[in-house]
Amino acid sequence: MLATAAAGAGVVAFATGAAVDDAKGDAADSAVAAYVQTGGATSDRAQAADRANRAERTTETTAESTDTWKLPLHDYDLAAGFSTGAGHSRHGLDLTGLPEGTPFAAMRAGTVVQAGWNGAFGNSVIIDHGAGVQTVYAHASHVLVKRGQQVEAGEAIALLGNTGLSRSVHLHLELYVDGVLQDPLSWFKERGVDFELEIEALPS
Repeated sequence: MLATAAAGAGVVAFATGAAVDDAKGDAADSAVAAYVQTGGATSDRAQAADRANRAERTTETTAESTDTWKLPLHDYDLAAGFSTGAGHSRHGLDLTGLPEGTPFAAMRAGTVVQAGWNGAFGNSVIIDHGAGVQTVYAHASHVLVKRGQQVEAGEAIALLGNTGLSRSVHLHLELYVDGVLQDPLSWFKERGVDFELEIEALPS
């Protein structure tokens, strides 16, 4: 049975974004977890300036190393953080502020274990990175990879969308280790990827 790590009693909002309502219930989260286990508004000008500042802090990486973790997108707004508080079903990160059809990438080399329609998560991709680590990318408008395909860090896997139980265009990202849902912000930060500052790890 999948266990869920507790991380506070509510949704955390970052930067200029507001929480994205995925309209997902606990049943939907449980279905995806089971799959993984088994197989304050600002002006446009201010937002543009903030994105430019974050872009300057971003460290460019390549897809040459399987040990490299990369951001799935750039120039996004980080709208919501990990939460397992009572009454909340937000169990990952929501990256917003980009148009439908924007490509997003695999965060690390691995094997695609699910690609296509996935219930409440709409069109999604799940990648197994080995060592029990899997990433889930949800609500895509179109999937670019197939189950069983090997992908590299930084390789486009799908296009941003609003499919499934979602009310706006965004990427919903979840992370599992040995079938247990993790807090992506802290877990990735320990590996050199900072979603708040939009910084990536250098290839090892």
